[in-house]
Amino acid sequence: MNTKFSLSAIAAAMLLSACGGSSSGNPDPTPTPSDGTAEVLMDMSVVAVDDQPTMPAGWHEGAVFAEIYVRSYMDSDGDGIGDFQGLTSRLDYLQDLGVEGIWLLPINESSDNDHGYEVENYRTMETDYGTREDFDEFLAQAHARGIGVIMDYVINHSSGANPLFLDSDNSVGDKRDWYVWSETNPVEEEDGWIGYWGPGWHPGQNGGFYYGIFQHYMPDFNLHNQDVIDFHHNNLRYWLNAGMDGFRFDAVGQLFENGPGHEGQTNQPENMDVLFGLQQLIMEDYSNRYIVCENPANVGDTNGPQGCGSAFAFGLNYQIMSTVINRSTDQYLAGYLSYDRLNEAGIILANHDEFAGHRVYEQLNGNIDKYKLAAATLLTLPGRPFIYYGEEIGMGHTAGATNDHALRAPMSWTAEGGFTEAAEPFRNHAGNVADFNVETAEADPDSLLNHYKTLIQLRKDTPALRYGSISVLKDDEVLAYTREHQGTSVLVILNLSTADVNVNLDLGGQETELTPLAGFGESPLTTSEYGELTTSLQPNSIGIYSY
Repeated sequence: MNTKFSLSAIAAAMLLSACGGSSSGNPDPTPTPSDGTAEVLMDMSVVAVDDQPTMPAGWHEGAVFAEIYVRSYMDSDGDGIGDFQGLTSRLDYLQDLGVEGIWLLPINESSDNDHGYEVENYRTMETDYGTREDFDEFLAQAHARGIGVIMDYVINHSSGANPLFLDSDNSVGDKRDWYVWSETNPVEEEDGWIGYWGPGWHPGQNGGFYYGIFQHYMPDFNLHNQDVIDFHHNNLRYWLNAGMDGFRFDAVGQLFENGPGHEGQTNQPENMDVLFGLQQLIMEDYSNRYIVCENPANVGDTNGPQGCGSAFAFGLNYQIMSTVINRSTDQYLAGYLSYDRLNEAGIILANHDEFAGHRVYEQLNGNIDKYKLAAATLLTLPGRPFIYYGEEIGMGHTAGATNDHALRAPMSWTAEGGFTEAAEPFRNHAGNVADFNVETAEADPDSLLNHYKTLIQLRKDTPALRYGSISVLKDDEVLAYTREHQGTSVLVILNLSTADVNVNLDLGGQETELTPLAGFGESPLTTSEYGELTTSLQPNSIGIYSY
């Protein structure tokens, strides 16, 4: 499958939000000259490899990850903001859910004090989240439960308040060339320069114009400068040596700019060299680590062996959701499922960015039958499923919020919220917190939460679902496919419709008995002597059978 081509129609819209927090509308930090150089204000020491893996080889292959926004997960100290100690206190919940990996949205010190994508210091923690000791304890406790942890890393840009940019803006400490500068304003000289949420070039405090494709307070690094590459590599080794199990890299399609327009500002040839260098450092210099990259406009190359090796399969999320919303298989879904590196990709239903889709509950207007079909699809496909926090309980949008903030409500632990002991959390709870929360879901055997738990455990127990190839057998009002691994097969049959449906499927071979797994199917099925299966499906039914 030509994944790049299949995504071209939606790439431009996706790029408008490809950085996790760029639509926040936070005020400009207004850089001022620093009293010293960045080397004085930050740890920029050279870091050597110290490989001491804590997770087993291959732990991430086919594993289910939870994507977690620490600020919204659990508050331990009553200030209304989630923190590392709060997250640690909920690790037993995550272990019980069945996830084997956690992706943390940015946890470094930031100037936005919200989403975290405006990084001020790459080797310190967001003070709102607690201390470095708090983080180390969280990491140790996650590892003790067999859960790997990857962190968001922003390589494309920093905060305008980062000492490196302050030095660059003031031409201090040979840092001018660490960011992208022009003596004149390119926008006035050449048409077509893209800037998301504003112009792409911005006036410096002391002359010249700097490039910041997302926002004026997010200046882009000059990745043509080897010193900048070395700086990032040393930061990565710093965290890997500290026990980090890998990284999610933000906005990797925007790393270089060779001219105006998408053709000059996105997915430039130099991108691949940087991405491959990241993959070599993390996956070859270190053992048992994992990286995944965000590049919605070029999934194929980024997910390839000469790129990151793993990338989010943007587009697939839309196709899964379109399939269940319209109760008929999306016309592009079967093609995407034929992509030969889907097993290497990260797959989602939605995430923290509005461009990837609203909260699943909102997209489905609260239809739980459709929700269960979407979850069953995600968790039986090739790849590494990433579940956005609260997705497993049906969390909706933040009450009264819009844009990305609507997707980032405090986690709904109880009908009252259960996130904090403060009088008010930093952001409103989800609008549906009273009915869709962990406490209520755990008490209901038929809840979304227990549905997710069953599917995740089934995936862990069934190599064909976790590692296997896929073959689509039917793609209309019924979606049916097989997963195969080392001679063992699993059949997945999803009746997307609200009616009883009779289906005929050709499994090939000889007469075969199919055994239902984890209660997804009422009784064993038997094919004809030629491998043909005829069965009747109830509305909204999910069948999963081994044979």
